[in-house]
Amino acid sequence: MPVARIESLDREGRGVAHHEGKTVFVDGAVPDEIVEYASYRKKPAWEAAQILRIEREGGARVSPRCAFFGQCGGCSMQHVEERAQVAAKQRVLEDALWHIGRVRPETMLRPVYGMPWGYRHRARMSVRWVPKKGGSLVGFRERRSSYVTDMTSCEVLPRSISDLIPALRALVSRLAARSRLPQIEVAVGDESAALVFRHLDELGEDDQAMLREFAQASGVRVWLQSGGPESARPLEPAQGEPLWYALPEFGVRIRFLPTDFTQVNQGVNRVLVSRALRLLDPRPGERIAELFCGLGNFSLPIARSGAQVVGFEGNAGLVERARENAAANALAARFEVADLTKGEFIAHGPFDKLLLDPPREGAIEAVKALPQDGPRRIVYVSCDPATLARDAAILVNVKGMRLAAAGVVNMFPHTAHVESIALFEKNG
Repeated sequence: MPVARIESLDREGRGVAHHEGKTVFVDGAVPDEIVEYASYRKKPAWEAAQILRIEREGGARVSPRCAFFGQCGGCSMQHVEERAQVAAKQRVLEDALWHIGRVRPETMLRPVYGMPWGYRHRARMSVRWVPKKGGSLVGFRERRSSYVTDMTSCEVLPRSISDLIPALRALVSRLAARSRLPQIEVAVGDESAALVFRHLDELGEDDQAMLREFAQASGVRVWLQSGGPESARPLEPAQGEPLWYALPEFGVRIRFLPTDFTQVNQGVNRVLVSRALRLLDPRPGERIAELFCGLGNFSLPIARSGAQVVGFEGNAGLVERARENAAANALAARFEVADLTKGEFIAHGPFDKLLLDPPREGAIEAVKALPQDGPRRIVYVSCDPATLARDAAILVNVKGMRLAAAGVVNMFPHTAHVESIALFEKNG
């Protein structure tokens, strides 16, 4: 079997080596290791492989904390020391900015870290009724598979939720609708948590009674979802009050429903918001827009500075709750429904500064719509380095801005997901 030295990690957390003119991606390998490997997929220019034997361990290798690591697809980098994980993510960001956008930041920001375990306040667990396994499975998908991992705990979920996995498995196994429950969504706030049970058929009275008993015993709120996110309803009306999380630095508390988008890692989110506002530097009287504003995660702290803030979002339900959050925090922020793929926010301008927090697809249409004399400063929060790089090329080469700074945000420790933040400023 071939032997190779691992040179780096790729954007999926795999070790990268070169052998006989091919690039080899080795699952579970760490930089500077020498490994014997076997390929399970071969292409003309590259191969995907697994380790057979480690001849020399790399200095960044650590023992995975989770008993299900390697089988569960939720984490891919628990075997890599956290700072080495972040260094690999920073290389992914820099490579994307240069190879896709042909731009380089003038300054690389220090990475944003947080707690590496128990951080995942939002998750979607799959559910499968598998009689051969003795009942129902509740957890994340297996690696490179549609099967659900046979797991009884999760180290990246909050302990209170991880400890419920065995009870959830037992609960689902008793339900008459057990084969018609494809997923359970987890949403955790600062003081309470909710579980949203997605069900394909209406639940009978006996099943609802068992869910009520589970909610009472576990202390979590139980919601039911029969269709899309808008169909989610509390099992008991008394459990319908929104969850909330706080941004203490800005004296803001943000309420949300269990199916609303919120950042997965609330500890890192607090640091991210703080850094974004330092980069944006909002001043009293400035007109500032936030695109893809959601519930007001950045808009409300910006409003605390005295700036005139308008948040734009395509989801009407999120806009309604952002307005409610502004009122509850006594902040004068405006929120408007806008199709950001059509640049509808432009009619509300001009704006001195801009903050973007788009989905993985990025913000290309919004960026193209910006006027040449548009915002003099833009802070771009990204969850995909490739789309950030694409949009950065437009901001720099078409809109006359410079990429002043960029850096990674370790929102998802032990995964290959790269979150980042970038600062653009007008030339001159």
